[in-house]
Amino acid sequence: MSAPATEERHATWLELFFDLVIVAAVAQLAHLLHEDITWEKVLVFGVAYYAMWSVWTAFTLYANVSGHRTRQRAMLLAMFGIAVMAASVPLMEHGEVHAFVIAYIYCRVLAGQSLRRANRIMTEWPGVQQAVGLIPWFASLGSWHDDRIRYGLWILGIGLDVVFSVARSRDPQAVLEEERQELERSLRRRHREAELDRVLQLQAANPDRPHLGERLGLFVIIVLGEAVAQLVNAAADVAGEEGQWNRPLFSVVLLGFGLLAALWWLTLRYGPSSAPTYGVRVFALRLTVPAHYLTTVSIVVIAAGLGALAAHPEGHVEPSTRIVLFTGAAMYFLMATVMGARGGASRRWVLGWGVPSVLVSAAAAGFAGPLPAWGLLGVVLATALWHIAYRRVAGVAAAAEADDDPPETFPGGAEVERPA
Repeated sequence: MSAPATEERHATWLELFFDLVIVAAVAQLAHLLHEDITWEKVLVFGVAYYAMWSVWTAFTLYANVSGHRTRQRAMLLAMFGIAVMAASVPLMEHGEVHAFVIAYIYCRVLAGQSLRRANRIMTEWPGVQQAVGLIPWFASLGSWHDDRIRYGLWILGIGLDVVFSVARSRDPQAVLEEERQELERSLRRRHREAELDRVLQLQAANPDRPHLGERLGLFVIIVLGEAVAQLVNAAADVAGEEGQWNRPLFSVVLLGFGLLAALWWLTLRYGPSSAPTYGVRVFALRLTVPAHYLTTVSIVVIAAGLGALAAHPEGHVEPSTRIVLFTGAAMYFLMATVMGARGGASRRWVLGWGVPSVLVSAAAAGFAGPLPAWGLLGVVLATALWHIAYRRVAGVAAAAEADDDPPETFPGGAEVERPA
C-alpha cells in the first residue's frame, strides 16, 4: 500500500493579514520616487525597502519552518513594527530616522528570537538570526550631523547582512554548531545547566519549499498590485480634473496595464530568471532571497515611473521620470539575465533576449527624452513582450510547452537543478 500523499500547505490567514502591512509600506516607498527625485531620495528608498523586505522575509521564513507552532503575538508585533517603519518614511526625507531604525532593529531581533524559541536555526539564510548586520544600524542612532555617515552605516549594515548570509550558508553544519555552542555558553553563564538538553533540540530549519515559493510569489503580487493602484489612482485624478478620458491618458493606461501583465507573466510564469524553463528548476536560498529582493524592488521602481507617467500623460516627460522607469526596467532585465544564465538558460536566450533587453533599457534611460509618455511605455512593453515571445521565436516544440509548463510560483529554494 502506498503512503498517503502529504496535504499541500498554503498561506494561513495570519500570514495573509501580515502581508497587508507590506501593501501600505510599498505604497509609502513608491511615493518617494514620484516627484523632485534626488539621489538622497533614491538612497533612502533602496535602504528603507530593504529594511521592510528583510523583516517580511525573516518572519516569512519563521512562519514557514514553524508551521502551526507559529506564535501569533510575534507576527502581530512585527506587523506593527513594519507599520511604524512605513509611517516613518516621510520623516526620513527630513533627517528624522530614529523611529524607523528602532522599529527595524526591534523587528529583526524579534524574528531571531522567535526562530530560536522554535528551536530552529535558519542555516540557509543565517542573517535573519544574526546581529552582525544590525550593528551599523545601532551606530546610526548616534547624533550624526552628516547624513552621509548615517547612509554609509546603513549600506554597511545591508552589506554585512547579505555577505554574511551568503558566505555562512555554504557551511550550514558550522552555523548550527556555533549556535549550539552559543546556547550552551549562555545557559552555563546563567547557571541553568538543567536546561542543557535544549542544546541538542536546536536543529537546522528545513523550509517547506512549495509554501515558501507561494509566499515569495504573493509578495510579487503585492508589488504588482501597488503598481496597478498607482496607475489607476493617477488616471482617476487626471480624468477627474479634465472631466473625460483623452487619447494620451488612455494610451498610457492601456500600455501600462499591458506592461504589468507582462511582468506578471515573466516573474510568476517563467520564474525569477524570466527565462522559459522546462520542468522544475529551483535555486538555493542564498540565490533565491537576493533575487527576490532585486526583482521586487525593480518592479516597485517601474511602478513609481508608471504612476508618474499616468499623472502627466501629455507634454514633455520629466527626465527624472524617464530615468526611474528605465532604471527599474534595466534592473529587472539584468536580474533576469543573471539568474537565467545561472539557472542554465541557453546562450541564445542570454545573448538574444537577456543582454539586449538590459542594453535597450539603459540606452532609453539616457536617450529616449523626445518620446511622449506612451512612447516610453511602449519601449518597455515591447522589451517585455520580446521575452514572452521567446518560445515562439526560438521555435520551441509545442509538446514541450504543453507538457512542461513552468510553475506559477516564485521558486522557493534548494540547490539549483539545471535543465537538460
